[in-house]
Amino acid sequence: MSTSSTQPDEKGFFEKVKETIEHLWDGTKETAEVVKDKAADTIEDIKAKVSSEKKVAAKKTATTKENVAAKTTKTVAAVKAEADSKVKAVKAKVASAESKAKKSVADAKTAATAKVKDEKAKAQKAVAAVKAGADDKVRAVKAKIKTASSKTMTKKPAAAR
Repeated sequence: MSTSSTQPDEKGFFEKVKETIEHLWDGTKETAEVVKDKAADTIEDIKAKVSSEKKVAAKKTATTKENVAAKTTKTVAAVKAEADSKVKAVKAKVASAESKAKKSVADAKTAATAKVKDEKAKAQKAVAAVKAGADDKVRAVKAKIKTASSKTMTKKPAAAR
């Protein structure tokens, strides 16, 4: 008799484990390749979306910058115009106040000059009155002196002369 059995050979435990591991390894490799391909596709899709979004964002940024620049220019122009009008108003007020001050000074000078003239005229009249009074007194004194000297001359003896 032969020693070989007619039944199929049974695989041992370790051989079964080995085959299972090989099967899992092959499946894992295939799964890994599939995952890798899907990841590459997903990355490409994301890159495409990001690049399109970057373009949109760049356009929005450019538009926003233009809007901000336009608004800034308008605001600056408005502020300058307002400042110019306020400066003109202040200058007008200053000019008005300055002209009023000059007019006040001129009026004060005119009034002072008129007062000085009046005082000078009064002083001249007073001086003339004093001179006239003094001239009258001087004449009166001279007349008294003449009359007094003629009286004293007649009263003094001839020897005393």
